[in-house]
Amino acid sequence: MVDTTLEGLSAVGDATTGFDHPGLLYHDRDDYLGGARAFARAAVAAGGPVLVAVPGPNLAALRDALSDLGDAVHYADMAVAGRNPGRIIPGVLLAFAAAHPGRRVSIIGEPVWPGRTAMEYPACGQHEALINAVFAGRDAAILCPYDAALLDQDRIDDVWRTHPWMIGADGRRPSPWFAGAFAAADRFNQPLPPVPSEAATLAYVVIAELSRVRAFTAGQARSAGLTVDQTEDLIVAVNELAENTIRHTPAGGTVSFWTEPGHLVCQVDDAGHLVNPLAGRIPPAVTSEGGRGLLLVNQLCDLVRIHTRPTGTTIRMHMTRTP
Repeated sequence: MVDTTLEGLSAVGDATTGFDHPGLLYHDRDDYLGGARAFARAAVAAGGPVLVAVPGPNLAALRDALSDLGDAVHYADMAVAGRNPGRIIPGVLLAFAAAHPGRRVSIIGEPVWPGRTAMEYPACGQHEALINAVFAGRDAAILCPYDAALLDQDRIDDVWRTHPWMIGADGRRPSPWFAGAFAAADRFNQPLPPVPSEAATLAYVVIAELSRVRAFTAGQARSAGLTVDQTEDLIVAVNELAENTIRHTPAGGTVSFWTEPGHLVCQVDDAGHLVNPLAGRIPPAVTSEGGRGLLLVNQLCDLVRIHTRPTGTTIRMHMTRTP
């Protein structure tokens, strides 16, 4: 059983000031609700707002368990808001912090659950690691529950690598395997499966060819049965990436399309190196003229996977196909 007393949750280290990012390993519903309740009640007692961003069934359970806290607790379905893990930091966590300036915010965020696919998972792990860099120095606490009874051991091991603190049966303690945000995130910068031989491809080099890229994208989206809105979103996303390729790399790029069960997949390859692991995670200043491309791609697509190395970058986008 998890030690879910307030003493157990904060027995090691000061969890009431600065940034705190513990992982909570739970084995049953009592563990889950007990840990979440203790965290939320401590935050509300200290006068701070709380966001609960967890997948549907757990969201309903926490709404009931925290109903007496009223408007101090806000709720979001992580299966919707965080369908693409690349959206969570800018669209959920930073948005909540920005809505409560000058206050310590507390968030229960569950981006990994047993239903997450093998293709989605590396983006989730990278997200969890980068939280530590994005929120460093902020007055915030983010508790991340993980289902230790149902998740694979490899994913549980990653919790220890991406969280500075852990809460489990022996209470709260520092993780000996956390080596820093960027080192943890780099573990998930993994090569993607190869593009299928039957994929439709188009190469581009100069700005004048962007109209061909957009028309090619529209045709592939319509053939795959995407809605009008999805088609428009994908055209914008692919155009952003292709334009970045042309402006920032010397050799142009290639866009590829193919279908997988339930998805249209689009991949953009170029010879550039994406050196900033936080690209697409932090909204740029209002006065900035750039820096919104990957942020927009993450917002528009249902899943975005990135593999970057000195010799090139691959960005793969998934759009859900309606049966």
